Amino acid sequence: MEMIKRNLTWFQLAALSFILALPAAATAAQDIISPLVGEVPVLDGSCNEAAWQATPSYTIRDKRVNVDIILKSVHTKEMVFFCVKYPDPDESRLHKPWVWDKKLELYTIGPQMGDTFMFRWNMGDREVDLSDYSDDAFTADIWYWKANRTNPVGYADDMYHTLTETETNKSRLMLSRSGKKRHLLRLADEGTPAYESTIELDYRGDLLPQYKLLTPSGSRADVKAKGIWQEKWWTIEFGRKLNTGHGDDVQFTSHGARKYLFGVSIKALYGEPLDDKATNLYGQGRISEPLRLILK
Repeated sequence: MEMIKRNLTWFQLAALSFILALPAAATAAQDIISPLVGEVPVLDGSCNEAAWQATPSYTIRDKRVNVDIILKSVHTKEMVFFCVKYPDPDESRLHKPWVWDKKLELYTIGPQMGDTFMFRWNMGDREVDLSDYSDDAFTADIWYWKANRTNPVGYADDMYHTLTETETNKSRLMLSRSGKKRHLLRLADEGTPAYESTIELDYRGDLLPQYKLLTPSGSRADVKAKGIWQEKWWTIEFGRKLNTGHGDDVQFTSHGARKYLFGVSIKALYGEPLDDKATNLYGQGRISEPLRLILK
């Protein structure tokens, strides 16, 4: 431990002190039962179909934002579906828009951050702690719904994360709960995304979207999702094939004995230090508890 501390910067030492103060991850996981249904839900953000009404709901506490998430799941012989509901007093659909600076006479990036929701799935054969601060090494399938960048075209971004002892050019140094060095790598699945950044030079209004919406392709288009914000609640429906045939995805088997370890988060999952003074907790989300999906 002392050798590790001597090789860290003051910033990393501060982060280490915080992480070591965290309680160890709970080992007990909540089972989420996904029954087989004949009716395919329409992914419109309503969860109004009879299949949803007859399915049990589960409450997961997102401790980072102190919000309860209501989660349901059903599946058919070809696809698995999720209905997610959680309260949100503000509908945040803008994300880093272009804001015209009258003095400089150019566009700058605004402070607005869009709402998000994320699933993080264990892709390994053994159960692990799926947090960014895990002592375990893992690869995780990421379903990343973004109110501004993917919701308008009806998808969630499909990505994957790896946490290993090996450093790469694009990895981020993390410190595990016990102080071990880990390297977090966040990568997109093969294919094209649902959005791309644009550059605005000439004045076309005081506020412009930064991202151009596209139809995703390949493995990055595996997860369909649609959310509606109504009466200060988000309702988001997700749907994906049980087996996508892509090596960068978790694969499900209908009516199998396997339990699929995962976690959810409202504000996404990044490795940034926690900052309770932040006006928007975007990017500071954490998986609050382990979950296991069971297809029955």
